[in-house]
Amino acid sequence: MKNIIKRTTLFVRDMELSKSWYEDVLGLSVWMDDVVTLSGTGMPAGGVGDKVRLIIMKAEDSAIGMIGLLQWIDPKLPAPAKIPKTVTYGNPTFVLSSDDVQVIADKAIEYGTHVHAGPTEWSIRGQNGKMKHFLGLFLFDPDGYFYEINQLVREE
Repeated sequence: MKNIIKRTTLFVRDMELSKSWYEDVLGLSVWMDDVVTLSGTGMPAGGVGDKVRLIIMKAEDSAIGMIGLLQWIDPKLPAPAKIPKTVTYGNPTFVLSSDDVQVIADKAIEYGTHVHAGPTEWSIRGQNGKMKHFLGLFLFDPDGYFYEINQLVREE
């Protein structure tokens, strides 16, 4: 069996803010933008006939690693009052590779993004046994999804 993970879709509170953040901070681009009417069978949320706006953002690859942004537009889906600033069970950690973590950090700060840490240097032993040294940035998007963004500095 051959499988690939193509996309992760995130519920967002404010589509325009999220779209802008993913474009300006992470450098992703819009691959698709549409209003979808739900059938009530595929997703365990909402109901038959609900309308959602789905924007799919892509990075370098047009088939894998995409991020979907999904906002309920009719009826509105109530959002939790608090935006998470920690991670726990059920909360994903998205890991991105970048060639310029400092630029992302600067743009994130302009957006008022909650930056947990970084840019900071850190290291880990890779699957090949070599030490990989990174400049890392750890932050939350506007809806509280957590991102680890790494720039490979050297491998030894």
